[in-house]
Amino acid sequence: MNWLIVFDLDGTLAESKRPLSADMAATLARLLAVVDVAVISGGDWPQFDRQVASRLPIDAARERLWLMPTTGTKLYRFVDGAWRAIYAELFDDAEKASIRVTFDRALSEAGLADERFWGERIEDRGSQITFSGLGQDAPLEAKEGWDRDRAKRTAIQKTLRAALPGLSINLGGTTSIDVTRAGVDKGYGLKRLSKESGVPLAGMLFLGDAIYPGGNDYPAAEIGVDTVKVRDVAETAAVVSAIIACLKR
Repeated sequence: MNWLIVFDLDGTLAESKRPLSADMAATLARLLAVVDVAVISGGDWPQFDRQVASRLPIDAARERLWLMPTTGTKLYRFVDGAWRAIYAELFDDAEKASIRVTFDRALSEAGLADERFWGERIEDRGSQITFSGLGQDAPLEAKEGWDRDRAKRTAIQKTLRAALPGLSINLGGTTSIDVTRAGVDKGYGLKRLSKESGVPLAGMLFLGDAIYPGGNDYPAAEIGVDTVKVRDVAETAAVVSAIIACLKR
C-alpha cells in the first residue's frame, strides 16, 4: 500500500502565519525522502509558498509533496521544476459579493466592526473567503488572546449560517472563519486528496493541533483517517522523527 503523511499547517508545522523554522524544514525534507507528504490548511497559495514551499532545502523531494490551500479546494504539485495548480474550485463574483455583504452585517451585529485590525480582514482566496478577526498581519500575541473561548467567532458564524445556508462556514486557526462551498472541510479535502493521489484514506496519517469536536482538524478523524493530535510545533517535530525511524526499518 502507498502511504501519505498529512499535516495541518498553523499550530502544527509552523506558528500562525509564520514560515517553517529551519529545523522543521529540514525535518520535513527527511520525511519526504521516505514517504509522500501533504499539507492542508485554510490559507491560500501565497501563504503556502511563503510558509512551506520556499522554506524547503534545495535537495528536498518536492515531487512527493502535495500542497492543498483553502481547505483542499486547491491543489499544487511540483511539476517540471515549478509549483503548478492542479485544480481550483472557485467562487463566482456574485457569490463573493454576497459573502462580503453578509460578513459586514455579521460584524456590525456582533459589535466588532470598528475593532482595530492589522492588514486585510476579509480575504478573497478564490475558492474560499476568509475572515481574520484582527487582520492578516496581526501580531501573534494579539491573535492568541482575541477569541480564546471562540465566542466572538461563534456569534458571527451563527449570523453567516442563517444568511448563507448553501455554504460551509467553519472556524479555523485562532481568529479565522472560512467560507467555502457546502460540505468543504478537511475531511472533504482528504477525500479529494485520496482521489488525486490514489492513496486510500486507510493509507493516510493526519497530524493536527485541533483534532477535537468543533476543531477544524476534527473532520479528518470523522472520515476514519488515523490521526495524531499534537500540542504544538515542537511535538510535531518529535512525532515526525519517530515516523521517519519507523518507515526506515
